[in-house]
Amino acid sequence: MFEMIERDLGRYMSSILNDSFRSKKIISVCRIVLILVCPFVCFQDLSGQTSPSPNSTINHLNVLFIAIDDLRPALGCYGDPNAKTPNIDRIAKQGMIFNRAYCQQSVCSPSRLSLLTGRRPDTTQVWDLNTHFREALPEVVTLPQHFKNNGYHTQSIGKIFHGGGKPSKDPPSWSKQPKYDKVRDPKLRYALPKNLNGNGLKRAASESAPVSDGVYIDGIVTNAAISTLRELSREKTQGKRVPFFLAVGFRKPHLPFNAPKKYWDLHEREKIPLPKNLQYPQGAPELATRSWRELEGYTDIPKDGKITNEKMRELRHGYYACISYIDSLIGRLYQELVRSKIHGQTVIVLWGDHGFHLGEQGLWTKANNYELSTRVPLIVSVPGIEEPTDNINKKEFQRTDALVELVDLYPTLTDICGLSAPEGVEGISFKPLLTQPELPWKKAVFSQYPRMRKGHRHREHGEIMGYAIRTQKFRYIEWQKWKSKEVIARELYVHDSDPHEMLNVSNQAKYQKLIMDLSTTLQSGWKSVLPP
Repeated sequence: MFEMIERDLGRYMSSILNDSFRSKKIISVCRIVLILVCPFVCFQDLSGQTSPSPNSTINHLNVLFIAIDDLRPALGCYGDPNAKTPNIDRIAKQGMIFNRAYCQQSVCSPSRLSLLTGRRPDTTQVWDLNTHFREALPEVVTLPQHFKNNGYHTQSIGKIFHGGGKPSKDPPSWSKQPKYDKVRDPKLRYALPKNLNGNGLKRAASESAPVSDGVYIDGIVTNAAISTLRELSREKTQGKRVPFFLAVGFRKPHLPFNAPKKYWDLHEREKIPLPKNLQYPQGAPELATRSWRELEGYTDIPKDGKITNEKMRELRHGYYACISYIDSLIGRLYQELVRSKIHGQTVIVLWGDHGFHLGEQGLWTKANNYELSTRVPLIVSVPGIEEPTDNINKKEFQRTDALVELVDLYPTLTDICGLSAPEGVEGISFKPLLTQPELPWKKAVFSQYPRMRKGHRHREHGEIMGYAIRTQKFRYIEWQKWKSKEVIARELYVHDSDPHEMLNVSNQAKYQKLIMDLSTTLQSGWKSVLPP
């Protein structure tokens, strides 16, 4: 940076004076001035050695915060051969892919609120879809609220907190009224006449319609986000650029798997394989595999959840079509960043709120403690780490296998943007991994899922809580009575020999010492597994 400033300043002064001798002297003077002044100038530097004042908005980076509903790591950049995601892959080429990122609870509202408050579900006391986090934490400062308090313009378009009811709203978080945060109109979910003539929100579980991108809600959200980016790129206060935190929430690939036909046509259904494991894991307790009955609520799905291979192929095809649809919309957002000339000033964060089952382990959707439901895609692209490129084939993806959690995103984003995270955040900044992906990191990550003794949907914390930890080699789960904390069932999966978590070995004698150690880690909590 020093050499670049010296060169440009020297050229400028030379062009004015047009005298070789005087130019050389001025360059020498410039060098001395820069040496004296640079240590005191506050640049936005990813090395972490200097950062802007929290009260200054001159050098703060913008944040484009992209949330994608129900997205497991079914992306090209994660090695999924069925995915067609060139736009997300391009963003990933310019950032860091987190191979082992995990949510705190695999259902929408608890996961999102954990990320947005920087607190885990037992602290937010949000374990279901109906509870607002401010009931338990009325004074907590959310992630966007923290940016707003530090001079940012914060705005929400689409699904960020939750998609319906009171939990979808949090006025203190935003500088401006959110758009499309609560959408319950079937006309924005379906396009075909046979579905538009139906009743309720759940009609067919998938739809391929010959319509434009803007017919469905995610296309509408994208158009609004592009218009907002154009406005924000021009906005200034007292001659200074106003940094922004723009949250854009896409609802697909959440059910129903509805997308314009052209995205279905990108995929050949016969080439998308059925899952290899269609049965529940051997030895798994009933609590672990109980269906949440989300898919069964659609009109073309049997109430008993028994799905034919033909219907399974259709659903899996629809899931990938929805991902391609969202990828195209994200590509338009990215192009607007480039067109508005703010790409080099904007952090891009792309994340899924939890994973998703598509028939694997005999399970559909989410709402459990397994790998496919808790592992999420997480991509962070920060200006200055790598120069942008329009050719995604110019370099390999940068990725890290370090264990991270969505609850870590709050302190990480504040760290990247030169802010201090508030007290009480229950995660750690993984900013060092952006430049040193091989650093020793967390020994384990934590997730949980509640159950009632009977029934498919829980209320609040349920009567039984399943607490899980994931280490580099193992997934260990304890099902505990909520009141007494008595352990009534255990699960242990060995990923070296059982990467698809199909055999619960918790009853095998040779693993009992390991189970004691993992149980101790689980009971000790997240502070016990922090990096050295």
